[in-house]
Amino acid sequence: MEQKPIGGYFEWEFPFQRKLSIHSNAVLLNSGRHALEYILRGLGDISKLYIPYFTCDVIIQPLKRLNISYIYYRINEDLEIESDIQLSDGEYILYTNYYGIKDAYVKHIAEKYGNKIIIDNAQALFCSEYAVHQFYSPRKFMGMPDGGMVVSNVDGFEDSLQIDKSYDRCSHLLKRHELIPSEGYLDFKENSHKIVDSPLSRMSNISRMILHSVDMEFIKQRRLANFNQLHYALKHHNKLSPLLGHNNLVYSVPLVYPFWTENDELKQHLIQNNVFVATYWPNVFEWTKETDLEYQIAKHVVCIPIDQRYGEKDINRIINLIDL
Repeated sequence: MEQKPIGGYFEWEFPFQRKLSIHSNAVLLNSGRHALEYILRGLGDISKLYIPYFTCDVIIQPLKRLNISYIYYRINEDLEIESDIQLSDGEYILYTNYYGIKDAYVKHIAEKYGNKIIIDNAQALFCSEYAVHQFYSPRKFMGMPDGGMVVSNVDGFEDSLQIDKSYDRCSHLLKRHELIPSEGYLDFKENSHKIVDSPLSRMSNISRMILHSVDMEFIKQRRLANFNQLHYALKHHNKLSPLLGHNNLVYSVPLVYPFWTENDELKQHLIQNNVFVATYWPNVFEWTKETDLEYQIAKHVVCIPIDQRYGEKDINRIINLIDL
């Protein structure tokens, strides 16, 4: 047995909490897409997966690797499955918890489809666990070089996987502390591509330490406060307002504040004023027609940051930039 080295230079230290405050029994892997692959491999008998048109194209990667056929389905204006799907043996459904605001619906379809549904909670880190297959992507909620989480009853093979190494994927995290975001963005993209090219693995030790060190309750409360502040100011101008409610009972913790506006110049206006908003997901423009609801959502919904780095003054600045 190799002896533990003593002495030498110091590593990056984190205040390690022994038990995670959320999903404490989850399988920790190196990305959300690999978490989906873990579930698919564990199911074994899957022959077809129903996936929404409105989702990220990385979902397709593990399906192709495992030679699993898939068929698209549509969502309605409530961001829910448009038509009832009848499943045969070996068929499953993948549903995305959009923007982290569909927790109540996740509970409903978990009860309806049971073990035949896979919930993509990449945008809903705090969504409750149900007796279905769920996966999460903590990298979308905090600074981590890699990371995915699986909550499922599939036959596990975690111990057979290697531990990922992420020391060469941390440059964007370090630059984010000392430079403006645009100066580290290329590093962010390059490091994300490295994860795509890496095999299904266990979460790296660096990411595991980060995940165990963050204050989850602070993340939760700050995100909810920012979300509610934005909704109070924008709800009368947001086409998605009926989905967002006015209290914390509709969802646990959203990823962003989704603002459906007909002002197609707003995204660029915010970016030009150093408020960086993402488009989820550009591949939808290729998969659908301009008249399709999914296309319209991808085009018109502005995903406003609400994360824990920001407070009331920052949110007010965003609101003031939006010309109502």
